[in-house]
Amino acid sequence: MEDPRTEVADLGYVFIVTYARSGSTLLQGILNSIPGYLVRGENLGVVEHLYRFHTVAAAKRRSNRRRRRRQGVTEPSGPSTPFYGIEDFAVRRSLDHARTMVVDTLLRPEPDTRVTGFKEIRYNLEDLLGYVDWMREVFPGARFVVNTRDLDAVSRSKIWSDLENPLEILVESEQRLMLLLEHLGDAAFHVRYDDYITDPSRLSALFAWLGEPFDLPTIEAVLAVPHSY
Repeated sequence: MEDPRTEVADLGYVFIVTYARSGSTLLQGILNSIPGYLVRGENLGVVEHLYRFHTVAAAKRRSNRRRRRRQGVTEPSGPSTPFYGIEDFAVRRSLDHARTMVVDTLLRPEPDTRVTGFKEIRYNLEDLLGYVDWMREVFPGARFVVNTRDLDAVSRSKIWSDLENPLEILVESEQRLMLLLEHLGDAAFHVRYDDYITDPSRLSALFAWLGEPFDLPTIEAVLAVPHSY
């Protein structure tokens, strides 16, 4: 039986964008403490595969249409042509189906869900802006919380310390996230783990940006629960 909530058009969307060991699972827990919020965890970047599918097909649609115009071709392509039908790739339908797939299979909102999304640490940083722009088309009104942490501390965690030049990688990652913040403007908000872990009241600005009431005792209760591993 399908969850009727997945068909509601007025769902809000919020996504956490960060890197590994930044405290993002704690932030996920904080957002989920808001009544009506359902923010799922990492999905190994699977949504980006839908982005790749869409962008490759849409790009070929454009190029094939340009080529046909240059050649003066007006009739639809036929089965004897190498890119038969790609000029009619259904761009809007592709975006709508991507949203349906992600909502129905990954996010799975509950009947009382108002805002849903996920947090992710795995991104192709070289194409981050393009990917996020696509997400904004797929998820109307989507907003993005960029989470950062002291990079020296992050680089000493096991997942990073086993790599060669972890700090260099992290510095580049954070620079890309700062570019994303600038690119998104009011659609993004920056929080720093080191700020809110020592002073939870610093999160009040995030809640104001989300348009949600800030309940310090609830946040403190979330902070008291171990998150991640």
